[in-house]
Amino acid sequence: MTRAAIPTTGEDHGEILASMKSMRGQDADWKHGRTWSLVYFAGDAHHQLLQDSHNMFFAENALNPMAFKSIKRMEAEVIAMSASMLHGPDDACGTMTTGGTESILMAVKAARNRARARGPKTQRPEIVAPSTAHPALIKAAHYFGLHVRKIPVGPDYRADVRAMRKAMNKNTVLLFASAPQYPHGVIDPIDELGRLALEWGVPFHVDACIGGFVLPWIEKLGHALPTFDFRVPGVTSMSADLHKYGFAVKGASVVIYRDMSYLEHQFFVETDFPGGVYASPTMTGTRGGGPIAAAWAALHAVGEDGFMEHTRIAMDAAQRLQQGIVAIPELQLVGKPDATLVAWCARDRAVDIYAVADRLEDAGWSVDRQHRPACIHHTVTSNHATVVDEYLADLRDAVAFVKSHPEVSARGNAAMYGMMAKIPFRGMVKQGVVQVLRGMYGPDAATFDPTKVGQDDGVMGKVMDVVGPTLNKVLDQVDRMRDAVRSR
Repeated sequence: MTRAAIPTTGEDHGEILASMKSMRGQDADWKHGRTWSLVYFAGDAHHQLLQDSHNMFFAENALNPMAFKSIKRMEAEVIAMSASMLHGPDDACGTMTTGGTESILMAVKAARNRARARGPKTQRPEIVAPSTAHPALIKAAHYFGLHVRKIPVGPDYRADVRAMRKAMNKNTVLLFASAPQYPHGVIDPIDELGRLALEWGVPFHVDACIGGFVLPWIEKLGHALPTFDFRVPGVTSMSADLHKYGFAVKGASVVIYRDMSYLEHQFFVETDFPGGVYASPTMTGTRGGGPIAAAWAALHAVGEDGFMEHTRIAMDAAQRLQQGIVAIPELQLVGKPDATLVAWCARDRAVDIYAVADRLEDAGWSVDRQHRPACIHHTVTSNHATVVDEYLADLRDAVAFVKSHPEVSARGNAAMYGMMAKIPFRGMVKQGVVQVLRGMYGPDAATFDPTKVGQDDGVMGKVMDVVGPTLNKVLDQVDRMRDAVRSR
């Protein structure tokens, strides 16, 4: 294979755009609701506004807020609007980031540095969190040298406060919970955990990356929700993604703190650099002005009335989806979601849930698989309102086909959060996933096909072909045993 190289001479702009459009033809169809994650579409007019506002400031760099005062003002106003929405106190402050992962990274880094500044340094700073916490928390601990004590959740998939209390110790520097947690869409008991945080005198971060810009409107629509934001005194920081239900462009998120005594530990300052004093509020140095400007435009364009309407439509779609799923005898919901996230699994052991997912993909749907338990996940938005009935019809057909053809097994697609890639089998060990990543980001990345990993003529491929289906069944049995223990 010939490696790509920069063209000797510049190419025609029209031809370049045509090539890009051709490549885009292979992407998931998010505009017509065929994906249940990754993109949050609020209509053509809003989409055009985002493009225009982003392009207006695409060259500006928030690394120097004094040079680009417009970007600094818009970021400050986005933070203020977000803090108001989440009932932050008058002293609430924060920064925009490139996404939920960076927001969580910053909250963890701030908690670690705050602990260092306030007393004797622990040899092993720890975070206590439920097992459903987003992997970005584990990533943050990995980067910043902390240990996460992951505590199993209760039978309702919510954080087990009693178990988390038992896990607290002198090394705890942060308590962590979600509103809602991603896999099952349920809100952790934030109020009780807030009291625990106050009791121990440690910061408490609420990850509302997926819920921050939808839960407030669900509540205003009259749906009963547990308190999840800064109204809980023990909550010291929150993360919320604008590029999800805030209908902004990628990547735009906020991390908000109760006051500056927490935020100041997020900053990085280096004074000895010959090029001058370097100060950075977030992980990145250069920060594009486009996402900040588009986020500001999105909040102003949608407004409370728009968010309420999008949320009303999304909630209706989510409820219709849930009703349609429980009407299929072979399926059941996973947990009782508080928001617009829906997960379902097989009630009938004869139904291979991943084989059903394969059939749905053959019908043109992009499917997000999960495990522990094996289930399918949907992030429902207003854009899905018109496709719920079509999806349910395809789902019924897929379940019927898989049940009537027991010889059909899943093509081996593992549950991989955030990736549409298909992995050889769900029992894949960590090293196998690393193999996939090497291919996706190695020198042949442009032509690498993750569906072929482990399916070559080599020894590993033959082993996986034999072991994979059996291991899938064993892991399914383990999941069912775990669920049985939960229900006792």
